[in-house]
Amino acid sequence: MRGHRLIALLLLVLMSGLVIAAIHLQKNSNALWQIVSEKCEPNQRTMGLPAPCQRVDRENGYALLKDLNGPLQYLLIPLAKITGMESSSLLNPATPNFIALAWQSREQLALRRGAPVADSALSLAINAEYGRTQNQLHIHISCLRPDVRRALDRLTPALSRRWQAETLHQHTYLIRTLTLPELTRQSLFIRIAQEIPDARGEMGKYGVAIAQLSDGRLAALALERNWLLLNRGSAEELQDHSCQILQP
Repeated sequence: MRGHRLIALLLLVLMSGLVIAAIHLQKNSNALWQIVSEKCEPNQRTMGLPAPCQRVDRENGYALLKDLNGPLQYLLIPLAKITGMESSSLLNPATPNFIALAWQSREQLALRRGAPVADSALSLAINAEYGRTQNQLHIHISCLRPDVRRALDRLTPALSRRWQAETLHQHTYLIRTLTLPELTRQSLFIRIAQEIPDARGEMGKYGVAIAQLSDGRLAALALERNWLLLNRGSAEELQDHSCQILQP
């Protein structure tokens, strides 16, 4: 009987994974790449206008696009073809530090809102290979969930430069602190590959997030996909695109 239950559980996990893969394939997974490569970058190059993107930075190799979901959410998208977390080019030191560039782009939310947005209300998120719908790397720049904000505030005194496991939004995250110079100096993708055991060969299993802690440090968060726990590695779950955290 015990063995039958185990087999049933494994079949359920397999079926869930197939459903997720089917959903992933049914969507136009190249939509973001088409917008950037066929519209934003050519428009910037030929006319000096990045539309429909808000910004095209050819020197640093990225575009900034307002997402349709949420009043303030933006996406930072490379101009080069980089599918996602699993892309080996993200571990090349010559590749632009897209996560640092995304954090530097956070002022775009305040510009759109027409009022300041505290760094404590913001976050960055990248989803794992099977936790996303688009096959072009994109970094979600959006609001942090209020409950995640409170959880990080509670954890702040115990967090350090050592990766440690903590539960957020019912999933286990590896979390370590960073200073802004550290985020800027070394790509977080490279740091994860170097510091988390066995991550280098399986980067596609990880979702990644950045948030500010209550003491001003930054928290780097890595979520490893786990089919048994129905965890797709979607670090975007820490975000709230409706931005309730900004409501009075």
